Amino acid sequence: MESITIKDVARLCGVGVSTVSRAMNNHPDINQETKEKIMQVIRDYNYVPNNSARNLKRTDARTIAVLIKGITNPFFSRMIKVFEEEIQKKKYSFVLQHVDNKQDEVDVAIELEKEKRLNGIVFLGGFFSHSEEKLKQIPVPFVLSTIGLVGTADKDEYASVSVDDVKESYKMTDYLIKSGHKRIAIICADNDDESIGKLRLEGYKMALHDNGIELDESIVCPMKEELDGYSMENGYAVTKELLESGKEFTVIYAISDSVAIGACRAIVDAGKKVPQDYSVAGFDGLDLGTYYNPSLTTIRQPVKEMAEATIKILFDLIKKKPAENHRIFEGELIQGESVRKLN
Repeated sequence: MESITIKDVARLCGVGVSTVSRAMNNHPDINQETKEKIMQVIRDYNYVPNNSARNLKRTDARTIAVLIKGITNPFFSRMIKVFEEEIQKKKYSFVLQHVDNKQDEVDVAIELEKEKRLNGIVFLGGFFSHSEEKLKQIPVPFVLSTIGLVGTADKDEYASVSVDDVKESYKMTDYLIKSGHKRIAIICADNDDESIGKLRLEGYKMALHDNGIELDESIVCPMKEELDGYSMENGYAVTKELLESGKEFTVIYAISDSVAIGACRAIVDAGKKVPQDYSVAGFDGLDLGTYYNPSLTTIRQPVKEMAEATIKILFDLIKKKPAENHRIFEGELIQGESVRKLN
């Protein structure tokens, strides 16, 4: 969709430019119905007020934005560091934009592009379930990095970098089963999740099924909505509640290392030991898990390689070079000290 001006907004609403300006600035001397009509047109057409940056040529701006969902996840901080280094190597500026879980990242990207005159965008974290029509509104090249791709448009409409979250979660669950664990509690995302959390839960369920183990919903434990997702605090709270419930399990599989470390702490605070009383496994391969005591059994994602591939694909698209638009990396199962073999 082409950019529109304040004059276009005024024409579409049948009002003067000054009225549009007053509506945008929340001025009191404007009819509420008129104001709502103007704001609706602004939303519908993704209008962003003019500023000096709008007058720059995009080629002069040389700016790449990273839009991140899940900014509290330490896994993403490692990727962002590589993004920044690789972008600066190419003499481009780097803009980091947090996107709230309830925000539409495409709408945020469109507005940010108008403000900053971006050359390219990386979407990091969260999930994508946008239509082809919606994706075509993004006026610059973009790459989806470590994102749950759920019901998206045709693959030709976007580029992506990720691990196969279903496959890697299956790998971890299967390892726990082969280690003798039959009662595997999982700390997963909430029921409305459509991102990597949903995919990792799917891998867990598939591994149980293929090993002839019936799913017990009572030990499928969603993270607390009122706490930061994928955080140690969340892992601690969910595990504390699980332990107090008296439900039977021998291992907790947390879908991120941060959550797993929080789970370990809750077990210790309850007077139990890891892995002697309960085993714990994670996902991501954070450095923190390596130095935690006991060291964490986890799926390590190749962070540096994934981040570098993301930026390479993005700049190939910017420069209209042939690009390998979809890269799926293999995770590595790290056998730490936090899982005890029962057989």
